[in-house]
Amino acid sequence: MTVDPFTIEVIRHGLSAAAEEMSLTVMRAARSPVLREAGDLSSALTDHKGDLISQGKDIPAHIGTMSFTVKQFLNWIPKEQLRAGDVWFTNHPECGGNHLPDVKAIRPIFAKDKLVAFSISLAHWADVGGAWPGSYYTAATDSIQEGLRLPPLRLFHADGPDREKIAVVTSNVRGQHLTEGDIFAQMSATRSAEQRVLEICEEYGVDVFQQALEQLHDLSEAQMRQALLGLPDGVYKGEDFVDEGGPDDAPAAVRVTITVKGDTADFDFTETDDKINSVLNTTPLMAAAAMMYAIKAVAGPEIQPNGGCYRPLTFKTRPGSLIDPGPMVPIVGGNHETSQRVADAIFRALEGAVPTRLTAGGPTTAGLFIFGGVDAKGRYSTLYEVHGGGEGARTDRDGCPAVRVHMVNTSNTPVEVIEAEYPLRVLQHRLRKGSGGAGKHKGGDGIVREYLTLGDDMVLTTMFERRVVAPYGLCGGESGAPFRATLCRENEPDRELPGKSNMSLKKGDRLKMESSGGGGFGTK
Repeated sequence: MTVDPFTIEVIRHGLSAAAEEMSLTVMRAARSPVLREAGDLSSALTDHKGDLISQGKDIPAHIGTMSFTVKQFLNWIPKEQLRAGDVWFTNHPECGGNHLPDVKAIRPIFAKDKLVAFSISLAHWADVGGAWPGSYYTAATDSIQEGLRLPPLRLFHADGPDREKIAVVTSNVRGQHLTEGDIFAQMSATRSAEQRVLEICEEYGVDVFQQALEQLHDLSEAQMRQALLGLPDGVYKGEDFVDEGGPDDAPAAVRVTITVKGDTADFDFTETDDKINSVLNTTPLMAAAAMMYAIKAVAGPEIQPNGGCYRPLTFKTRPGSLIDPGPMVPIVGGNHETSQRVADAIFRALEGAVPTRLTAGGPTTAGLFIFGGVDAKGRYSTLYEVHGGGEGARTDRDGCPAVRVHMVNTSNTPVEVIEAEYPLRVLQHRLRKGSGGAGKHKGGDGIVREYLTLGDDMVLTTMFERRVVAPYGLCGGESGAPFRATLCRENEPDRELPGKSNMSLKKGDRLKMESSGGGGFGTK
């Protein structure tokens, strides 16, 4: 059976709309500001085998790993054990590849008693337990210290929520009043996608639906192969560096060798440095997510992302390296820091091949402050604050100021929400003038954001890169200004903060984040 192209397009757009509706559902229903304001979440649907069929306009680091999630989930939970109405939750690194705060809700979708798809809602929980509020413990020596590890656990079934299991989960995290609401928001998102898939199956039939998915995979594969033919054949090498963690705490390298041959591309990361004594290690699937994002952005940004899109790509890592460190290694920072190093290493490799398709280095870091403390009602709350910076310049324009780039796509929390819900005041929020790198086209400017602590017994976590290794320029352009964070405390000298730290705060402390500018493009 062959499905006509008009029906395929209707189904394709219906699935894309379903994924977008999932993300909106979480943002409207969630309790935590990191979800309802910053949007640190992603949504996807897969076919019954676990191959991606649609995604929201969300976060590449999430979406890429969700391409593998269901396939790994089915290694833990066989299909015969699945039932309509099930919603399983997991954050286990070996079931999707993300760090522990990224918790996935997975719902199998049955049409006429036949498993036809899965919906997945990924949300960054503000806290998943562990040794430090916010679950970013920068001195961690194993994954247990980073928080609660959930193998696939069914929290909902056809009769409703499993309250006992939910209580086990929420009793092991800080701010459980927020987490329980977030759990139900994710469940609702997977249910909304289920309803949309069932509507499509009802209108066109299950057989047509499944055949349309197969044809969509084949179409995207053909488009990606055609896009790769547009890249010059050759072997290209690139590298980028995390700020510290290597020998003598020097920068540690992510290295890639890309072999483009006809309509295929191979990515070899085996020359990457060994795993490091740091939370910046990450998983092979996170490296694969960065690879898929980077090559699609360069070769074929318009291609429908699905399982077929990535068939022409292969990648290889080296066990024991910082992007394949093995189980039980702390990885919390690798999700949004080291994945960015993988993407930038790929872009650096392709500078000699397709420079006009590339952007100079930008704020490829979360630029993260995590504030923790007890609110007026005696409940623990965590504020997860990200900071964008200056985009790198391109061959035909300057970089944009104050944005997020590449593997991340979240917003900062509005000042009004912070000051209404946390013992904090935002003293300034402005552009960091002159921070973009010079060149024929100038890098975008970063931002300055300063916080005043109003409460006692607060804590802070910093987690950011591009402090030591600044955003790079391309084709002779200059680097942008590096990230910088400063603690200003009464009767003490101002103190520059490290990129990865946990510390206690005093009432009246001022914390200033100055984010990086983008790299310039070309010589003046």
